[in-house]
Amino acid sequence: MSALDTTRGDKQPCLSPDSQRQLSAGGVGESLRCSASTPAGRLSPAASIAGYESALVVEDRSALAGRVSAFLDLTKPRISALVLVVVAVSAWAARWGAPNVSVLIHALVGTALVAASSGAVNQWIERHRDARMKRTRGRPLPSGRLTEAEVLWFAAVTLLVGLAYLAVLTNVLTAALGLATWVLYVAVYTPLKVRTPLNTHLGAVAGALPVWMGWAAVGGAWDVRAVALFLILFLWQFPHFMAIAWLYREEYGRAGMKMLTVVDPSGRRAGVLAVVTALALTPVSVAPAMFSPGATVYAFGAIVLGVLQLAAAVTFAVTRDELSARRLLHASLIYLPALLGLLLLTPLI
Repeated sequence: MSALDTTRGDKQPCLSPDSQRQLSAGGVGESLRCSASTPAGRLSPAASIAGYESALVVEDRSALAGRVSAFLDLTKPRISALVLVVVAVSAWAARWGAPNVSVLIHALVGTALVAASSGAVNQWIERHRDARMKRTRGRPLPSGRLTEAEVLWFAAVTLLVGLAYLAVLTNVLTAALGLATWVLYVAVYTPLKVRTPLNTHLGAVAGALPVWMGWAAVGGAWDVRAVALFLILFLWQFPHFMAIAWLYREEYGRAGMKMLTVVDPSGRRAGVLAVVTALALTPVSVAPAMFSPGATVYAFGAIVLGVLQLAAAVTFAVTRDELSARRLLHASLIYLPALLGLLLLTPLI
């Protein structure tokens, strides 16, 4: 009997028993049997095995893509992207629009590695709390896409490589600021989220330190602009996070996180904090462009952006509802990129 049996009835397999046994041993099994409607004389064992191997290749590629996606999610890519933008803009401003491009690229690579590590450890610490919240239960650890050991190894390698990279290819001060940012975010801010609403203040320091990483990397002069840019990033985070904390206050409460909107469900304290910091941002935001030829244009734009965000913060403080919180969140998401964009353009004016 030939390998391809075309003499039997409709309900017999297309392949000979020997070929069926060979393919079954490889895990193909019944998938290669012909149906009653299959025309005679059709499928060779070689073609069947090739199709099976193709399916395995597709499955392997899909699994690899899933792993890559899981590790990318572990880095908190949106936060990491913002950090890199801040480093780049800070370096640009520090050198009046003419930073050393090679040094800047090295600073961005090293910062990305350190930021990836901090995001990974943050998710490892909060893995059980993340599982209780709808907005975070799809993260790699709660969803089971990565193991705890994989996350910790990833965090350790990216931290060590990132700090060494910054120390060797930028300077030691940039690496030290990177380590300080990591420690504040991972060892101070993250554990305090379940203990005190002051966690936001310490987290805001960690969120603003990348300004000085970019500044230090390119050797900028430590003047009022460096302080002002740090304060902009520090103050901006309060209207932004007060809006988020209000929108997700119930989930934060279920997870045991002591956000200001959880310890004060009325939202009054969150509203006041959003207004005070948005108000303080307006004069502070003017300082980074001092002594620049384009300072007037920048100052006008910064004041307009600040007033618009302040209006959204006041509305939230008064109404304290979901609509006003979302408007404040959107206003903050417009404010920072627009202000940084103006800062980029100022040396060119």
